[in-house]
Amino acid sequence: MPWLQLRIDTSAELAEQVGGMMSANGAQAVTFVDAKDTPMYEPKPGEVMLWPDTQVVGLFDAADDMPAVIKRLEKAKVLGAGFKYRLEPLEDKDWEREWMDNFHPMQFGQRLWICPSWRDVPDPSAVNVMLDPGLAFGTGTHPTTALCLRWLDGVDVAGKTVVDFGCGSGILAIAALKLGAKEVIGIDIDPQALQASMDNAQRNDVADRLSVYLPADQPALQADIVMANILSGPLLELQDVITGYCKADGLIVLSGILAEQVERIESAYARDMVLDPSAIDQEWARVSGRRHG
Repeated sequence: MPWLQLRIDTSAELAEQVGGMMSANGAQAVTFVDAKDTPMYEPKPGEVMLWPDTQVVGLFDAADDMPAVIKRLEKAKVLGAGFKYRLEPLEDKDWEREWMDNFHPMQFGQRLWICPSWRDVPDPSAVNVMLDPGLAFGTGTHPTTALCLRWLDGVDVAGKTVVDFGCGSGILAIAALKLGAKEVIGIDIDPQALQASMDNAQRNDVADRLSVYLPADQPALQADIVMANILSGPLLELQDVITGYCKADGLIVLSGILAEQVERIESAYARDMVLDPSAIDQEWARVSGRRHG
């Protein structure tokens, strides 16, 4: 089916209202994108943040009467007569095939590969994590995940107990298990993430060594390695919880940190850790080290 995209530049304050008007006028989907390449930092819990200059994009059936849609939008006080917009055809493609073609096996460090299920495994003798993109965060394509995967490949996890705090898709937990960890405890605030972690663990034949919990149900334990790929705000707020999971002389790796936030994270965690040099990938960073004995 051919489609048309209607693009309207507006402000963060009006974006949701404009999107609602598009939906009311027949848009099959509405998305919000940055209109001016403005950096966006992490929201507070429960907060939805939009860019100061936001572009609202409505997806319409090409058979829709778009001149009539534009006239109805002009009558709304939010936009007014003569508002600027862009209407463009969207190429009709096999979008599922297009999406699948964008994901390839990725290598992290020396041994570790993340492979989508529809691709051939490049190196059968390597440590291969089979993981398909899904609703839960974490496929290896984001720099924060990549930073943690490279770190994992470079440390000795064989026989160790690991905590994956904010486990998302389970990618770090599964990688640790396939690298030889004895067991991993995954913790996340999202029940969907816990289900995704277990589903992915089953696909990788490591579900018997993974346990997942909501924060309210998390067990009291101390692990050899603690991983927390979340965001700088929660890393600071939950510092005592995260470090508390780590044994004396155990390893901690933190990510989800913007490069400009590294100094603050390092300053906070230096109380409990001997820090390694931080690692940077694009604008993101990784902080790691060993808990004081």
